[in-house]
Amino acid sequence: MTLFIKNANVLNGNNELKIKHIWIENNSIKHLFTGDQNAAELLVQYGAGKEVTEIDASGKLVTPGLIDMHVHLREPGFEHKETIATGTASAAKGGFTTIACMPNTRPVTDNADTVKLVLDKAAEAGSVKVLPYAAITLNELGRELTDFTALKAAGAIGFTDDGVGVQNAQMMKNAMALAASMDMPVIAHCEDDSLVVGASVSEGEFARKHGLKGIPNESEAIHVGRDILLAEATGVHYHVCHVSTEQSIRLIRLAKSIGVKVTAEVCPHHLILSDEDIPGMDANWKMNPPLRTPRDVEACIQALEDGTIDIIVTDHAPHSEEEKAKGMELAPFGIVGFETAFPLLYTKFVKTGRWSLQMLVDRMTSDPAKVFRLPTGRLEQGAPADLTVIDLETEQVVDPTTFATKGKNTPFTNWTLQGWPQTTIVDGQVVWSQEATASKA
Repeated sequence: MTLFIKNANVLNGNNELKIKHIWIENNSIKHLFTGDQNAAELLVQYGAGKEVTEIDASGKLVTPGLIDMHVHLREPGFEHKETIATGTASAAKGGFTTIACMPNTRPVTDNADTVKLVLDKAAEAGSVKVLPYAAITLNELGRELTDFTALKAAGAIGFTDDGVGVQNAQMMKNAMALAASMDMPVIAHCEDDSLVVGASVSEGEFARKHGLKGIPNESEAIHVGRDILLAEATGVHYHVCHVSTEQSIRLIRLAKSIGVKVTAEVCPHHLILSDEDIPGMDANWKMNPPLRTPRDVEACIQALEDGTIDIIVTDHAPHSEEEKAKGMELAPFGIVGFETAFPLLYTKFVKTGRWSLQMLVDRMTSDPAKVFRLPTGRLEQGAPADLTVIDLETEQVVDPTTFATKGKNTPFTNWTLQGWPQTTIVDGQVVWSQEATASKA
């Protein structure tokens, strides 16, 4: 397909918007024209003899395709929660063009055949690019390392036991040493199980008020500190999942200052919500890590601003309505995130003037591409044609019944937000558009 996007508002790297015309051929950005060039003349000059699809992006922001390096697609094994087809459709609707899926499936993604199944299902869905992580240990039990060599050869991009923390320090050190020898990252869910058994929310006022056992901040930070020392010893690229506490941030900041190869991520909900916002025993507010104190929220925001935390992820974690109806103590942890991530952050931080638009876009595009050495995340000539068109002006109410994901578990129902994706393009192909969705309605 030849695609011509005209009159696009494009960030220039310095938080300045410039009008550009974008010419796409053979899956990549062939030409990037300035806005003072006549779009009709460019179409005649470059489109002669070709079937060209035009997109008029007047008044819209066009960014590199959004990248989410922490998601749960649930398949294989939990198709009642999500499938790769529904999950990638939801990602596309949220403006994401590349996503990395976690291995806590059933069977666990701990062997080459399951990695291949995920990749084949993603190719069949024909939506966004899916990068699978593989488990560090067999069945994520923390007892025996997986075959890292075979998993890398099958297409895994890193190793993680996300969903549980690796409890044994020697096991984690062995994994890091092996991953470092293969130039592969270790991505860690940081949680000391001895401190969290039977707990469902953060240790704080909400837990005390409702008589719930709380998850203390140190349950996360203990593993972060341990793993930083192991990463320093082994030289691995160590990436911390869904950072949520001030203590973890202090450790990561120190590690970076002395040259340890550590990177970190944060989720929108840990930047926007605290445990003081939880309205009651509604399990749509239950996630892991849990919502922390306002002090932790501010620490996460500042860490993202100063680069201690490198990227934004969603930790998209769909569950069925029946599962979430079990209540705060018995329901599974997790909320969905694809379709609300950008508008939430744009409304909360860019519209209020705390962040520049450039910062938000970078943390969701070029920065994750740099951290994980991806070829995407760039809007420039020769780059892969993965792009997101975003309407920054129109207000829309969050309505889970309209989500493409099977999961409706979100605490943001009925929030009014701006900054909604309108069109998602992967390798020069339109994989989702609001206009097409509206025309089908």
